[in-house]
Amino acid sequence: MAELVHLDVDGGVGTITLDSPENRNALSAGLRRDLNRHLATSIDDDAVRVIVLTHTGTVFCAGADLKEARGTDAEAQGVGELPDLLVTLMNAPKPVVAKVAGTARAGGIGLVAACDLAVAADGVTFAFPEVRLGLVPAVISVPLRRRVQQQALRRLFLTGEVFDATEAQRIGLLDAAVGRDRLDEQVARYTDALVRGAPRALAATKAVLADPPEDDARELEVLGRLSAAHFASAEGQEGLAAFAQKRPPSWAPTN
Repeated sequence: MAELVHLDVDGGVGTITLDSPENRNALSAGLRRDLNRHLATSIDDDAVRVIVLTHTGTVFCAGADLKEARGTDAEAQGVGELPDLLVTLMNAPKPVVAKVAGTARAGGIGLVAACDLAVAADGVTFAFPEVRLGLVPAVISVPLRRRVQQQALRRLFLTGEVFDATEAQRIGLLDAAVGRDRLDEQVARYTDALVRGAPRALAATKAVLADPPEDDARELEVLGRLSAAHFASAEGQEGLAAFAQKRPPSWAPTN
């Protein structure tokens, strides 16, 4: 089976690349498996001082794999694995930088928010379409509440409206929004600074800044069950079916 996520280590930086562009880098079972594996490898490898999470193609990550999610099996939806991924990113003892050159939606934005620093090209767009599919952005709310202004997050979660990188930086989701031709330069600026930090000091500083990991894990477990219930509900399944059939869901206005 082809690997959907790759790891390259160079100069103390472990670059983890989502590489399933034909699936818009959606969080399929295969991509989740490979991402978990490379995160674990990067955390355990002393040669990796900083982790960069990036992607191939025009989409950073589209969120849940909606084809796999059409059913009531929570495991197929990745409900158990996404919280683990977010906890791993948030609590990694090494700094993690998100490098976003393409669209991010739903769970893909959760991955960005779980990183310590996030940089995007200024043409990138973001959105939380969950409520329009009969779903709830439950699990990803944990890292997003850490970064994003409360009222802005309320508006974006409830409306599902698209917002750009400039707005994402303004509300705290991104640390920098730069021209596409400056994206590599900006990420390098952060990684060059981070590798100058002492590994144990960086890990301790992250621990000082973080909420207790056990609290994160407990909250994510509860919200994971909430997310699973909405995926499996009649409303959620109708929303997913409507998306697949390219039609409005039953609750959407017809005019």
